[in-house]
Amino acid sequence: MPIAEPHKELRFTRAGQATGLWILAAMAAAAAVILFSITIQREAPHPAWALLPLGLAGGLVFLALHCTRHAYLILSPIGVEIFPLIRPAAGMQVIGWSEIAAIDIDDRRITLHFNRDRTAGIHLTLSPIPKARRPLLIRALEGRAG
Repeated sequence: MPIAEPHKELRFTRAGQATGLWILAAMAAAAAVILFSITIQREAPHPAWALLPLGLAGGLVFLALHCTRHAYLILSPIGVEIFPLIRPAAGMQVIGWSEIAAIDIDDRRITLHFNRDRTAGIHLTLSPIPKARRPLLIRALEGRAG
């Protein structure tokens, strides 16, 4: 689905989580290569055992690509769009700017409050967002809330 006005939104992906997944995928692929070379050189167990870490590496690459490509948060003129990791299109949640009474931001999470008493709201973790991108998100939220 094409975005109507992409210049009016800020998209934040799960690239912070994807970095660790890429590293784990590379380690699993290296383990598969090592296991395969050991089984061929020593005529040890069947080389098909190398397929286990290779399958794990493939799954991690798929998950890392998913985290890199798909949004976690989108700040749009409508509000804050939140996408879960699994089935993001089906589980998407939109919180309109008019619903947000206050915003609290600390080092690990953002809290969007739905009332002035700050008793209802939603917590959003910052761990999926790379540390270099967090100041942009914080500045955008503070500018909109302020």
